[in-house]
Amino acid sequence: MRIRTSTIEELPVLQDIERAAGLCFRDIGMDEVADDEPLSLEELGHYQRAGRAWVAVDDTDRAMAYLITDPVDGNVHIEQVSVHPDSARRGVGRALIEHTAARAAAEGVPALTLTTFVDVAWNAPYYAARCGFRTLTEAELTPGLRAIRRSEAGHGLDRWRRVCMRREVRQGLSP
Repeated sequence: MRIRTSTIEELPVLQDIERAAGLCFRDIGMDEVADDEPLSLEELGHYQRAGRAWVAVDDTDRAMAYLITDPVDGNVHIEQVSVHPDSARRGVGRALIEHTAARAAAEGVPALTLTTFVDVAWNAPYYAARCGFRTLTEAELTPGLRAIRRSEAGHGLDRWRRVCMRREVRQGLSP
């Protein structure tokens, strides 16, 4: 597995990865999440052009997972990380997160943040146990994270419990 910046040509593949990864939500009664359309090609293109879209690729340079980020309140916010089910449970998503943490550290960014579902095993429990994130209290939420949560609530995601999480990054690492 190798991690690299995504290309504009593979943005439809990122959509396919997102659709496939989302299907597992149907198994736990979250059909609306499973049916949610991925970001548009235009939105993904914005991330790609900004250099904030990475893919994990196999030996044939085929994308099997992706991660996109936004700058939020001086931190790197993981907007989306998705792994195709055919590549799940192999550390691919974690490798993308580690790559992102190393890039953030090299750039002097203090932390990674994300928002996620509390009661989904491969969401908050996974990020805490395997990736070093901790749940933020309401008092710890930055203005940008509050805005993200309001947007998510506006899209109906608060039907299920969600949290903001943070992971400090060690400075001086290189990707």
